[in-house]
Amino acid sequence: MTTKARIGVDIGGTFTDGVLELDGRQISLKVLTTHDAPERGLREAIDRLVEEAGLAPSDIGLIVHGTTLATNALIERKGARTALITTEGFRDILEIRGEDRYDHHAIGLRLPEPLVPRSRRHVLVERVSAAGEVLRPLDRDAVEALVPRLVDDGVEAVAVGFLHSYRNDAHEQLVREVLDRRLPGVPVSLSSEVSPEMREYERFSTTCANAYVQPLMMGYLGRLQEGLAAASYDCQLLMMLSSGGLTTVDMSARFPVRLVESGPAGGALFARSVAERAGLAKVLSFDMGGTTAKICMIENGEPQTAHSFEVARIYRFKKGSGLPLRIPVIELVEIGAGGGSIARVDAMGRITVGPDSAGSEPGPACYGRGGTDATVTDADVVLGAIAPEGFAAGTIPVDRAACEAAVADNIGSRLGLDIPMAAYGIREIVDENMTAAARVHAIECGMDASARTMIAFGGAAPLHAGRIAEKLKLDRFIVPVRAGVGSAVGFLLAPLGYEIVRSLHQRLDRMDFDLVGATLGQMEAEARAVVRSAGGGLDDAALTTQRIIHMRYLGQGHQIAVTLPDGPIVAGTVPLLRASFEAEYARLYSRSVPDVDIEVLTWVVKVATPAAPPAAASAAQAEPSAARPVGRRPMFDEARGASVEVPVYERAGLPPGAVVEGPAIISEMETTTLVPAAFVARIGADLVIDCVRKSVRS
Repeated sequence: MTTKARIGVDIGGTFTDGVLELDGRQISLKVLTTHDAPERGLREAIDRLVEEAGLAPSDIGLIVHGTTLATNALIERKGARTALITTEGFRDILEIRGEDRYDHHAIGLRLPEPLVPRSRRHVLVERVSAAGEVLRPLDRDAVEALVPRLVDDGVEAVAVGFLHSYRNDAHEQLVREVLDRRLPGVPVSLSSEVSPEMREYERFSTTCANAYVQPLMMGYLGRLQEGLAAASYDCQLLMMLSSGGLTTVDMSARFPVRLVESGPAGGALFARSVAERAGLAKVLSFDMGGTTAKICMIENGEPQTAHSFEVARIYRFKKGSGLPLRIPVIELVEIGAGGGSIARVDAMGRITVGPDSAGSEPGPACYGRGGTDATVTDADVVLGAIAPEGFAAGTIPVDRAACEAAVADNIGSRLGLDIPMAAYGIREIVDENMTAAARVHAIECGMDASARTMIAFGGAAPLHAGRIAEKLKLDRFIVPVRAGVGSAVGFLLAPLGYEIVRSLHQRLDRMDFDLVGATLGQMEAEARAVVRSAGGGLDDAALTTQRIIHMRYLGQGHQIAVTLPDGPIVAGTVPLLRASFEAEYARLYSRSVPDVDIEVLTWVVKVATPAAPPAAASAAQAEPSAARPVGRRPMFDEARGASVEVPVYERAGLPPGAVVEGPAIISEMETTTLVPAAFVARIGADLVIDCVRKSVRS
C-alpha cells in the first residue's frame, strides 16, 4: 500500500470520536471518554479504527487530535498551582478587571474568581513605556529573591505579565531566564509570547490561563506520544487549534490555551465543507454532543472568527461574566446542553437542564453504569426518539427501565407528571436553551438566525435539530453524512496554519512605515517557521499569507478588521486603508464619520498551507421516490400528549432522491434524525438528509 491512512480523533466530555480516512473512504466510531486517562480512550478509538480497516499501525501516516482537556480544566478549576509575576502596582488587575459590567443593575454582581489567588500574585519594580522604552530597569537580584517564595508556595507553573511588555519583552525574558535556571521543570508563560496585545487585564488573564493548564497538557501530550510510539504508530501527530489550523505537539505544549476550542473548531470546518457542497451562503452550524452544544455562523463559506472569547461564564448568556482569553478563535457560542446534561427541579418548581453533565462516568442512567440522574438522553429514550437496540452501534446497551426510573424520581414525582410528560419537559427545556443561545449569538453577530439553513451534527444534534428549527422559524436543516463524528471529520479538513497577533499603535496620518514593515516581517517569519515545522519543512512558496489590521476612529473603543493589501506598507497604501476602513464602517453602522483621524491598534498575520479548492457542488438531484420504512415504533407526540406510531428508516438503505415525510425517524450507526411533522426529508446526491418545511416545499 502506497497511500497512508489519516485519522482524526476528538475527545469530548462524553464520547471520544474517531474517523479513519483512506483513498476517499471513511470509517468512524465512538467510544466512551476515559476521564482518568483521556489518552486511553483515544488509543482505544485509534486501535479499533485500524483493526476495522484491516490495517497495521505502520499504515497510518497522520493523526490529527483535538481535545476539551484544557477547556474542562479551566471550567472545573482543576489546573496547576499557578503564580503571577507582574509590575508593581498591578497585582490586583485580575480582580479589578475592566471598566465594563455585564449587568449594570445587579447589586450583588458575581464575577469569576481569578485563576491565581492574591497570595500567589507577586510584584517586581520595573517599568516600560507604551513606546517600549525602559523607564525603570528590572533588578536581577529582585527576581532571584522571589524564587524562595515561589518554592514555599509549591508553585507548579508561573505566568509573567509586565506593563507594555508587548512592545519590549526584555524584562519578561529576564524573569524566565532566572526561573528556568532556579526552578527547572516549572513551566513559565510570558504574556509577550502568549498574547502580545495591549489591554492588561485580557493579556494577564490569557497568560494565567495558559500557565494554569500547561503542566496538565504537557503531561497528557507526553503520555500520548509515548503510548502511540509504544504501539508502533510511527506517524506525525498534529493538534487542532481554536483558530481552525493545525500545529505541532511542541507548540501545543507551549501554548495550550490555543487548544481550548479545538473540537468545536473542527466542527465548524466540517459544517463549512457541507455548506460548500450544498451551495449555501448563510449557515447556522449546530453541534450537539454529550456534554455541550456549539453554535457558529458561517457566511459565504467562512466561519465567523474572533480574537477573544470567554470561558467559565457565571451566566450562560451574559457576555463579560467569564474569564477573557485573547487568542485567535472560530467565533461560536457554547453552552452546557448535551445528551448527558442533567435535569433537575429547582426551588421554584421549574425544570432546569445543565450545565453539568453525567459525562461518560457514570453517564446517563440508560447507560446502566450506575447513573441515577435524569439526562437529556434518558428523556430521548423515554420519548421513543432513541431505540434501545443499536445505540452507539450496539457498543452501549441501553437500560430503558433505569432511565424511566431516573426521569420519574428526579422530575415526574416532584412535579406530579407522568413519565412521558416529565421527559417531554426535559426535552423542551434543553431545546429552548439552545434556541435562546442561537438567537443571542446571532444578535451579537448582527445577523438574523431565521434567514439561515441549519447544518446539524454531533451525536445528539440530529435528534433535536428539527424542534430547534421550528423554534427559530428556519425553513431548512441538513444532517450530513458522518454527522455523529463531525468534529473528527473536520480535523481532517483543516490546513496547517498559525496566526500571530500583535499590538502596535499607529495613526494613519503618522505611520512609521519602517517600524510597521519590520513588525509585519518578523510576525510572518515566526508564523512561517511554526507552519514549516508542522509540515515537515514545507517550502515557503507552498504557504499563503493573509494580513489583517484592526482599526478604529481615534478615541473609539471598538475596532474593525480590515485586510491589508499585498506588498510593503508605504505612503501610497494609506488612502487605500482609509477607504477600506470607512467602507466597512459604513457597512456595519450605515454611516462613516468625516474628518476624524483613524488609528490601528492590532496587526494580524496568518500563514497557512493553501486552502483546498472549494468542494464540488452536489450533483443533480435524483428523481424523488418514496422511501420504504424498515418498521414503526411509538414516539411521544406533544400535540396529542401521547405516543403515536411513526415510521422508522435506516439511513444506509435510503438512496439519493428518497423522500421521507415527517413525522419520521431516520436511524444510523452514530446518531438518529427526527423529521418533524411540518418537514419533509429528501436524501441528496451526496447522501445528506435535507429537511425542508412542507409549506416552503409546496
